[in-house]
Amino acid sequence: MFFRRPSPRESAPLPQALPRPSFEERVRRHQDRVFSFAMHYLRDQAEAEDVTQEVLIRLWRYDERLDEAQLVGWLLRVTRNACTDAARRRARAPEAAGHTPLLEDAPSDGLAPDEHAERGQFRQAVEEALHGLAEPYRSIVMLREVEDLTYDDISAALGLPLNTVKVYLHRGRRQLRETLSKVIDREHAYKS
Repeated sequence: MFFRRPSPRESAPLPQALPRPSFEERVRRHQDRVFSFAMHYLRDQAEAEDVTQEVLIRLWRYDERLDEAQLVGWLLRVTRNACTDAARRRARAPEAAGHTPLLEDAPSDGLAPDEHAERGQFRQAVEEALHGLAEPYRSIVMLREVEDLTYDDISAALGLPLNTVKVYLHRGRRQLRETLSKVIDREHAYKS
């Protein structure tokens, strides 16, 4: 049996490509994700804002060359590299590092002071444990658990094979769990 080629009238029209989003639209869609990743990586609002601005300037420079499907991975890879550079600069100038408490950090959720202190201590323990992870475990855990990215997006963002991302995520979670269980055991021993 032979197949005949459909005539141009019989063939279905090809779908039209979606219009390319403007630079402003791309910034609106992704700036919060870039800032959030930088904030979790650096733990300093001013540095995270600087990194976000630097990444968005790079987006402006390369906007015409970037495909929408690859954009999230590219942005997060550039953000991670910029954060690494910022952390290196901070290490060279240790007196500039440090967190200054802000008024927004003050408790205002109606919890009793001791409950708020416990939550704050646990949050700090989680942040310290997360920042105690070696790279690339830290970035992978942050992108998955904090930024809620898919494995495919993490793979694209970090330039790692998908299976490597899954293995590193498993190992990072295990290290995080071990560190936090030690903290919890220490707290229970202290309260007893």
